[in-house]
Parts: sequence; structure tokens; C-alpha cells
Amino acid sequence: MVRPGLSAEQLERYARQIVLDGFGAEAQGKLRSTNALVVGVGGLGCPVVMYLTGAGIGGLGLADDDVVERSNLQRQPLHGEGDIGIPKVESGAAWIRETNPDVEVETLYERIDVDNIEGLLDRYDLVIDCTDRIETRYLLNDACTLKDMPFVHGAVYRFEGQVTTFDPGRGGPCYRCLFPEAPPPEAIPDCATAGVLGPVPGVIGAMEAVEAIKLATDVGEPAIGRLLIFDALQLSIDELELKPNPGCPICGDSPRIASIHETTYEGSCRLPSD
Repeated sequence: MVRPGLSAEQLERYARQIVLDGFGAEAQGKLRSTNALVVGVGGLGCPVVMYLTGAGIGGLGLADDDVVERSNLQRQPLHGEGDIGIPKVESGAAWIRETNPDVEVETLYERIDVDNIEGLLDRYDLVIDCTDRIETRYLLNDACTLKDMPFVHGAVYRFEGQVTTFDPGRGGPCYRCLFPEAPPPEAIPDCATAGVLGPVPGVIGAMEAVEAIKLATDVGEPAIGRLLIFDALQLSIDELELKPNPGCPICGDSPRIASIHETTYEGSCRLPSD
């Protein structure tokens, strides 16, 4: 969506970005014309929403079916004590409107599934994966791959996190190139079971926001074909090269997935039958 040029107030608000060599008013205008869908408004989604709001993205969609709980507050700074019991999307939307009225916001207080994802993607330019549900991650990957839409991925576990970008239009692998099918649900403990150090999702979410800004503005090189792994205990970042898998069931040489409606997104995220 193309939005009007920058006003005097917006030039002042975004001055520290606009003054950057290689960024400028042109990149700021591209960012203002970008709509991003944030799936999950928890530990990863909070910093993503906060930094993209501050940076001046044009529109944000917030999708989450959860409400704020006291145990969230240790790592989810969008929400406060007074938000307990409120849908996370509503708490997040209120923060956006209070912080930057330039940003248009849409809320979806329900779980992303095969019935709503395609209509949602039609309204956005890129997707940011901030979910902790492996099934939703496969659905996002498949829907974005079939639509040639960029998909920023982040995940956290205890003291570690990872981030990469999948973009079918620019080549590189997709999520199924790495993991054709999901492991059993019991093999992936959630934050309530395994725990997570509060700042870790903040670090990974900030990296996801950076990737989203680069995709929106064409400034810099997104982490396509690269997986960054952050270790908080060692304060280190390792990088792994990711390559397309010719046998990938959705983006390989002989893809088996032509529609999200042919795939099961529960349990092992099974592929279509041969």
C-alpha cells in the first residue's frame, strides 16, 4: 500500500533513521508503505511490534489467540499488570496507538489456521513468525512459499535463540528444506516447561525486526540462506549456511504440496499422500 509522503512531524520522528547513509527518506517511505503480519504477540512478538512501531512501518497485523498472564510479564514488555486477562492483540494494539499514531493496526484474536491464513496474507507484504506452535510455523511456511511472500522466522529455547529469513522470490531454502515434517509434539517443550531467560526473546525479536525492515526497504542483505544462533550464556552468535533442498516437498524439484488444504497441520504436519 502506497501512503502519502512524510510530514514535518514524521521527518522529525524518524530523523535518526533518515540521516543514515544508505537509508534516507526513500527507505523511510518504503517502510511506511509496508504492511507486516506478526503471528504471536508474546516473547518474540513484543520486541518485533515495539521496534517496527518505533521505526515507522505503515501497518501491523497482530494475530494471537492468547490472553495476557502474569507469567508473561517477565519477557513480554508490551503488556503490563493491568493487561492481565486481556487478549494480547488488544494490549499490543493499544500500545501501538499510544506510541505511534502513524501505524495502522489490525487485530486477529484467533489462531492462524488453513481457513484464515490465505485471506490474511492478501493484506500484507511480509510475515514475521513469532509463534511457539510448530504446526503454525509449518502453515506459515507453506502459505508464504506458495504465495512467494517473505517470511522472517525466529525461535527461542531456554538460553538460546535463532533467526533467519525465508524468501521464495529471492531464492534460498524454506523451512521444510530443513525439516520436511515436524517432530512429535512431545519432543518440543514450550516455555512453560523448559523455561526461557527473559532477554533472549528480546534479542531474537529485535533481530527479526531488523530483518523485516531490510525486506521492506531493500537496505542491506537479509539472512536468506543463513541461520543465526544466539547463545546468551556464552554471549555468542554462530552462523550456519542453509541450502535449498532439491527434495523439499514444497519448493524442491518435484514439489508435493500445491495447496495448504492438502496438508495436515497437526501432529507431524503430514504431507499429501502419494
